[in-house]
Amino acid sequence: MILIGENLNIMVKIIGQAMKERNPKPIQELAVAEAEAGVDYIDVNLGPARKGGEELMEWMVKTVQEVVDLPLYLDTTNVNAIEAGLKVYKNKQGKAVINSIMCRPERMEAQIPLVTKYDAGMVALLWGPEGMPRDAAERGLLASDILQRAAEAGVAGEDIWVDPIITPVNVQQNQLLEVNQFMAELDMIAEVLVPGCKSTCGLSNVSNGAPHRLRPILNQTYMIILEKSGMKSCIVDAFDRDQHEIARGRRQEVAALVHRVVDGDDPDTEDLDKEAQDYVKTAKVLLGHSLYSDSWLEL
Repeated sequence: MILIGENLNIMVKIIGQAMKERNPKPIQELAVAEAEAGVDYIDVNLGPARKGGEELMEWMVKTVQEVVDLPLYLDTTNVNAIEAGLKVYKNKQGKAVINSIMCRPERMEAQIPLVTKYDAGMVALLWGPEGMPRDAAERGLLASDILQRAAEAGVAGEDIWVDPIITPVNVQQNQLLEVNQFMAELDMIAEVLVPGCKSTCGLSNVSNGAPHRLRPILNQTYMIILEKSGMKSCIVDAFDRDQHEIARGRRQEVAALVHRVVDGDDPDTEDLDKEAQDYVKTAKVLLGHSLYSDSWLEL
């Protein structure tokens, strides 16, 4: 699993303040820490960045690239800021990736040309004219639309990352099932339009709103489920060591156990240790076998 570190985010208090003051030290220290933690990309998230976004993104890209060589996801809804970042980006270990391009005509028309102009990658975010897709079928329609437009613009499949949109399990548990269904169909859609395209997601969204102590196991377990469905990358907390171990294939016993639940098996939890029991229970919640509650591990 390819990992994109999510921590360089304007919503993090110390980072937001550093961006405002143009103080490079906290930003560079965090970027180095993410790289040392072992992520493959770093997401540079400015939020909307409506005021002064162009100058801020240019400064952020230069500031981060002074200390790390990892490729960057450029993350803001400000199209001009995205282009400002692409103009100064240096391809050291990989292309910059636009995170993200919504499946809305005005967004696709404005941003897809930037992908080819600057030889970048793009995240195809399946957020359509009516907002959040309702089910797997609507995700399929949105994916077909943006992938066709990208293909017509000459974007190579390997430069496209499709994001089906992960929702919090404690709010929209049923949407996770729709994402799983869509992931099972994505390869067929891509093979027709842009062979070689990949997938990504904001993995931590699945645990957003859950108690802090429960977020890691939700994220880790859902990553295993998504990888089995074909997900190629995830935007994650760069400092979750257990998640890194699972993503790099060093916890095969955990992955195999979750896969059993995905495949319809019902492991006897009495024969498992506490950690294994927790992964089984969490998988059942994420797959809709059990209703979510903050106490699911205690049941």
